[in-house]
Amino acid sequence: MGAKIISGNELSKKIRQQLRVQVEELNRKGIYPGLAVVLVGSDPASQIYVNRKQKACEELGILSYPYALDEKTSEEELLTLISDLNKDPKVNGILVQLPLPAHINEDKIIPAISPDKDVDAFHPENTGRIMNGNPVFLPCTPAGIMELIKESGMQVEGKKCVVVGRSNIVGKPMAMLLMAANGTVTICHSRTRDLEEECRKADILVAAIGRPEYIKGSFIKPGAVVIDVGMNRLESGKLVGDVEFSTACEIASAITPVPGGVGPMTITMLMKNTITAAISK
Repeated sequence: MGAKIISGNELSKKIRQQLRVQVEELNRKGIYPGLAVVLVGSDPASQIYVNRKQKACEELGILSYPYALDEKTSEEELLTLISDLNKDPKVNGILVQLPLPAHINEDKIIPAISPDKDVDAFHPENTGRIMNGNPVFLPCTPAGIMELIKESGMQVEGKKCVVVGRSNIVGKPMAMLLMAANGTVTICHSRTRDLEEECRKADILVAAIGRPEYIKGSFIKPGAVVIDVGMNRLESGKLVGDVEFSTACEIASAITPVPGGVGPMTITMLMKNTITAAISK
């Protein structure tokens, strides 16, 4: 029997319907959530993500303020724009699309965004709050993954959870959210010894290693829930995750597809954070 497919598209639709009702209620009170999305340069993948975010705003009735800046925009100019957006009462959330061009230092840009408008939850103050178990905003991809795990029917409490990947965007905050839900968490990465053996201990396996189809069915404990964060394009043009889906779905009890798994949930959680920012200002 094959694994249950946890559709991020379906779950996302369900959550967005609830968010739309919430936005309509806020509008009746004279509150209009607004998200500023800043894109520097013309990276094709970034443009696709920005378009998806703008489309989600339209769908939910969130006001969208797009800023498409030239590749040659200076760090100073970007910091000035962020400063203006921090002061703009219409803007509840600010998102600077990463990666930035090489001449702009990401470590200067992210802390410049007001923590109250940092809907990506990348600001050091917000990452600290996640660490302390007192978050205002949950980081979008890990928050989406927690919803997908819930949808699988697996309780996190008391379970062995393995996160493969240690990035600031997914791996580290993911471990924090799983721990906050009383999971027992191991963080692995490309240099972990006996990675296959570590993965096989997991009741819940989150793969975010950034290598196409690296996690095989043999890495998976029978009945585990597998969340595939990877998004890799093969030379053939096919999109695949970090998990080899064909072998993994024979062993797992539930698994996310690529595409249509984690991706839609990340954007939905961004919308949720923007609404939270509008309510709490």
